[in-house]
Amino acid sequence: MSKFKDLQKTFIDRIEISQYIGLDTSILFYNKLQDSISKPLKMILLYGKPGTGKSILINKIYHDLKDRTDIFIISTPIQNDVEFVKTLYTFLFPDEEVPENLTYNQFIEICNSLKDEKHITVLLDEAQLYPSSMMEQIRLISDTRVIKFVVSLHKTEKEDLIAKEHFQSRIWETIELKNGTFHDTQMYVQKKLIQQNYFEVASMFDKSNIRLIHKFTKGNYREINKLMYTLFEIYDYYESNKPSKIAHRTIKNKFIEMAALKLGYIHA
Repeated sequence: MSKFKDLQKTFIDRIEISQYIGLDTSILFYNKLQDSISKPLKMILLYGKPGTGKSILINKIYHDLKDRTDIFIISTPIQNDVEFVKTLYTFLFPDEEVPENLTYNQFIEICNSLKDEKHITVLLDEAQLYPSSMMEQIRLISDTRVIKFVVSLHKTEKEDLIAKEHFQSRIWETIELKNGTFHDTQMYVQKKLIQQNYFEVASMFDKSNIRLIHKFTKGNYREINKLMYTLFEIYDYYESNKPSKIAHRTIKNKFIEMAALKLGYIHA
């Protein structure tokens, strides 16, 4: 397998703690979220466009805090309200069996009885996928102050409306993740490569390359992954068919432009 095939794998978009990259902005958001979780809040809203790093951020927070605080994560939305409260019950009482035929109203009563005894944090990823009725139930559960929710959702006009409709009076902290800066883009590309011991390849990217990558992706990490994957796909082709075309010590901007063309960022 060519090294460029391996380089493609480095930029496959996936949610794994090992893929977390400490950048100036990601560390800022991490610290802000950790600080918010430590406060006596009922709800925290974490939102941003797809590809700004919401999922990997809350997974990183969960991974770092789970052994020293009562924090839990629901990565895939549970669409059934009965299954949802059963899951929350297991978080509150990990050593107990879930009561048979547990209802939402019974669970609210249980939470109200625990107000001064128990407090946990639940991270909800992809919260825009929850039906409106369940968003309302989540709001009411948070009112018991037994479960603090970190609600992570995509920033779109629809999701903004959902957030305002259900949580405006409950959310005491709002954290908006944004696309990375030019510096973030540079560090992201280099750290991803260095993380996999591709030091030589990392040094092949100069500021003009990063400027172009940032221009096409606008600093969105998912788009950076797609562009880099496609770039190394092109390099793999040339290595197999026309190796003299890539025999350079630096990355040529024309190959980044070819990748952007293939992805539709620019048009011929």
